[in-house]
Amino acid sequence: MMNDAALLRYSRQVMLPEVEIDGQERLIDSHALIIGAGGLGSPAALYLAAAGVGHITLVDADSVELSNLQRQIAHQQASLGQNKAQSAQATLEALNPECRVSAVAEHAEGESLERLVATADVVLDCTDRFSSRYAINAASQKAGVPLVSGAAIRFSGQLAVFDPRDAKAPCYACLYPPDGQGDEALSCAESGVMAPLVGVIGCFQAVEAFKLLSGAGAVHQGLSLFDALNGQWRHFNVPRDPACPVCAR
Repeated sequence: MMNDAALLRYSRQVMLPEVEIDGQERLIDSHALIIGAGGLGSPAALYLAAAGVGHITLVDADSVELSNLQRQIAHQQASLGQNKAQSAQATLEALNPECRVSAVAEHAEGESLERLVATADVVLDCTDRFSSRYAINAASQKAGVPLVSGAAIRFSGQLAVFDPRDAKAPCYACLYPPDGQGDEALSCAESGVMAPLVGVIGCFQAVEAFKLLSGAGAVHQGLSLFDALNGQWRHFNVPRDPACPVCAR
């Protein structure tokens, strides 16, 4: 039951007919796992914490570098050298002390990744490596936890939601079948990225996570691509692959 302070803090959401008190309380009782506390994870985590998600777990093994500050808004100049998950944890706790934030300062993989995913109500993949994305997708499918996937490079961004609870929904491996492509295929360090673009995609991820957790609206279907240079969105349907090595039944 929300107290008066919480009702005031979240009043602009509570007044939404699609959310109301029940939806807000579902947010407060929920747990979001955000893997990657960089360009995408920063805005996603900030907005989910501000919106009232009760427990957020941040996972990132990297440290804050000067080149990160151009776009990774959960970190500051004083954060240089700190672990990203711990730096973002401090930022989120300052933004909303009512949000419980856990920091995992390591690269989650194998059984540790599966354990983390199994504790969450939604997973946000904010990583930039194909190997990580495939592993997170597999853990999401195994645990039956919805996955909100985002990516951004140069001036191009994309978003997709994969919900293993829906028997007709595809998974990440349906969209991008594993073909041995290297992690260096898409690298901001080598290719560059527009700073506000990661904000657009990270916020889009937060929107979808908000809906999944609160029960408001309809969850995003298919794949959305955003061209920041032209300001245009394109949407594609993504069918389930009956031969997918991850989700085929």
